Amino acid sequence: MIVIVDTNVAIVANKKAEHASEACVTDCAIRLEALMKSDTLVIDDQFVILREYMRYLRSEGQPGVGDEFLRWILVNRTNEKHIVQVPIRSIADSKRDFVEFPTDEALKGFDPSDRKFVAVALVHPDHPPILNAVDTDWAEFKTALQVHGVESISLCSDDLQRMMTTKQTR
Repeated sequence: MIVIVDTNVAIVANKKAEHASEACVTDCAIRLEALMKSDTLVIDDQFVILREYMRYLRSEGQPGVGDEFLRWILVNRTNEKHIVQVPIRSIADSKRDFVEFPTDEALKGFDPSDRKFVAVALVHPDHPPILNAVDTDWAEFKTALQVHGVESISLCSDDLQRMMTTKQTR
């Protein structure tokens, strides 16, 4: 399977997201381990995604599965069997907005820090799904993203449902 991985999946697999349940941590770790064995990861050729992974996945002490995922990327980043890099273009000097991100009023509030993942999904010819753990934006904007051919896969549906319910009652 060809996939894109939101950074929060690896953070959760590293047990660094307090709002993620143990089941979510386990599911993220299992999915990343499976990806490293037999799937293909898509990232951008400007290393915007890789830099974000590097910023959040350098644990002190015993490395977690998210740290192993980062190491796997660094070792395999030129091996197209494991890692495919696609070109995305930043708008002006922005590192958070991309030419490839849809110009759509329904996506106006979508988290700028996650737009790189959408841009990568749209550039790759297979429009691979984006794996998500506990980022509610993927659930909130799911329909608007689907209109543009972008799919997200929630690895922690129960956690996301709980977080969405909590968000709505505020």
